Amino acid sequence: MKIVIAGAGEVGSHLAKMLCNEENDITVIDHDEERLSTLGAGADVITVNGVSSSIEVLKEAGCEDADLFIAVNPSDSQDVNVVSAMLAKKLGSKKVTARIDNEEYLSYENKSLFTELGIDLLFYPEKIAAGEIYDLLKRTSSTDSMDFARGKLQMAVFKLDDTSPLIDKRIVDFSGIATAEELQFRVVAISRNNQTIIPKFDTKFKYHDLVFIISKREGIESLMKYIGKYNIEVNRLMILGGGPIGEMVAKQMSRELDAVKIIEMNKEKCLDLSEKLDSNVIVVNGDGRNSDLLLEENIRDYDAFVAVTGSTETNILACVAAKRLGIGRTIAEVENIEYIRLAESMGVDAVINKKLITAGRIFKFTLSNKVRFIKYMSGTNAEVIEFVVAPQSIITKGKLKDVGFPKDAVIGGVIRGNESFIAVGDSEIKAYDRVAVFALPEAVKEVDRFFRQSRG
Repeated sequence: MKIVIAGAGEVGSHLAKMLCNEENDITVIDHDEERLSTLGAGADVITVNGVSSSIEVLKEAGCEDADLFIAVNPSDSQDVNVVSAMLAKKLGSKKVTARIDNEEYLSYENKSLFTELGIDLLFYPEKIAAGEIYDLLKRTSSTDSMDFARGKLQMAVFKLDDTSPLIDKRIVDFSGIATAEELQFRVVAISRNNQTIIPKFDTKFKYHDLVFIISKREGIESLMKYIGKYNIEVNRLMILGGGPIGEMVAKQMSRELDAVKIIEMNKEKCLDLSEKLDSNVIVVNGDGRNSDLLLEENIRDYDAFVAVTGSTETNILACVAAKRLGIGRTIAEVENIEYIRLAESMGVDAVINKKLITAGRIFKFTLSNKVRFIKYMSGTNAEVIEFVVAPQSIITKGKLKDVGFPKDAVIGGVIRGNESFIAVGDSEIKAYDRVAVFALPEAVKEVDRFFRQSRG
């Protein structure tokens, strides 16, 4: 696939490295030669120096016959993203997508306007991140989660602490529990020491494992009991950082919680937030890295703490401090991917990474049209993908244990009409089923092949 990426910032560079590993031809446009040089040294990409809203530059990058054009210039260049995406489509790019920072563009009537202009997808990473945080505050027992078919099936990630009853138990023992519960849930992967394991029957659970489990909605309660987890009721929320993510989380949660407090260092931003947010949101001007300030603001009276400043280090350390002060649920925005496991090992309950969230939205465009949704789960490099099964596709040719499904992927669950079930070896997949798959990166293209319509 021929892909052109406009913008070699953090998001663009991450996408370029990820997509070139999938044997795509990648060209990256940026006006900053230093950014291009850094990217070119670490990834097999072609670089073009220039402004992506220039027609000449777009032609030089090959937009006239590109399969996918991705405009992800940094946040100070959002208008350029929209303009360059529109131009790329007119020049001949088959699919185009653009990063934005304006929530107004995502309203139903405005999205259709951009579709008419030729843009296939608009994405606002900060808004997506705020939505993820909202979900994590609703499901406080897990470090990450994903719903299929409005929750008929749910993927959740649980970190095993030293009190978990699963420690040193084998998958087969846990499967016995699942059988007794009429297969309401299934372990699809374990992340351990930066390695993702597709478990076998004799795989044992270990302390600090991240366990990826798919469950039917009605199996969640019994699942949590067996893992030794429980949900914390969040009524009071403290947020560190009043940027776009902090503001959107506060706006959304203030409608449901008794109290929300934002701590922000920039005085002008504090005044702006005070005017824009509901009256039950308290805005405090101060340095949230200071534990004394957190104590002065009665942090121990709050149920959850979210750190979304522009500094990964600040967010991690602030969450660690909040945890030590007794906060039951901490969530940090961690933009350095290599720090994600560090944050989790230091006791942060959940992490959010805009690059991973964005990558999942865009990677969908490189697969077949049978992919409904794709997400990168925290703590692993694997993807969770929802497919719609094409008639006559390979996956429909027999029982799962007999079709030769890739060993680095697992089908966790199936939604058929209004029914859902956990998949096992004897399960048979039918046309138009919606199927939840957990796959390691090297297996994704092969997995995608199983759900496409057979040509012979």
